[in-house]
Amino acid sequence: MKKEEKRIKTAGKASSARRKPARHEDFLTDSSRLAPAEVAKKERGALGERIRTARETRGLTLEDISSRTGIDVPTLRHLESSEMAPPLGQLIRLGKALDMKMGYFISPGLDKPMTVVHKDKRRAVARYGQKKQEQYGYFYESLAPEKANRMMEPFIVTLLPTAAEEFSAHDGQEFLFVLEGEMKVQVGDQVEFLRPGDAVYYDSNQPHLVKSATRTKTTILAVLYTGSK
Repeated sequence: MKKEEKRIKTAGKASSARRKPARHEDFLTDSSRLAPAEVAKKERGALGERIRTARETRGLTLEDISSRTGIDVPTLRHLESSEMAPPLGQLIRLGKALDMKMGYFISPGLDKPMTVVHKDKRRAVARYGQKKQEQYGYFYESLAPEKANRMMEPFIVTLLPTAAEEFSAHDGQEFLFVLEGEMKVQVGDQVEFLRPGDAVYYDSNQPHLVKSATRTKTTILAVLYTGSK
């Protein structure tokens, strides 16, 4: 009798193991078990693929997207091949050109009332490729990648020191709050230098510049509203 009970229990365990669904891997959601380099490769690839898929689904060429966004064709090729990740301003313009919210390119998310991103689960996306990011770029980490149909896009942005000053303009509004370091922000002709605890809110359809004003990194909370798609 005991042998029969043991056989039944063992069979039950095996059956449960077979019924257990395979681990689902999606962009930004199930990559915690990967090494940092693998995570970066997986996420950059997914972002470029999303952009290319959205364009091809609509029957648009790179030249079509370039004329709609002002992003040159070589840069678009780099974005779609995942050789570089786009700055947030370009993601917004791509979303408008493809009639999609920019959040789709970061992650389409799930239809649920609340999502949580713990500090150790945030995934950084570099503006430029790995070789250039320390010299030119910044990192942004989505704080709501799993929430579908987001009306706002919250990020932690790490600005790296650079002498370059590149203005951007796109639909929507932005709210920035300095967490660490010092930030230079310019909207039109108005220039401000902000320190931890300082905040700024502006219309992002005005030419604007945001950069670190120190020799070390500056970290900010950024919330973007891009309007309806």
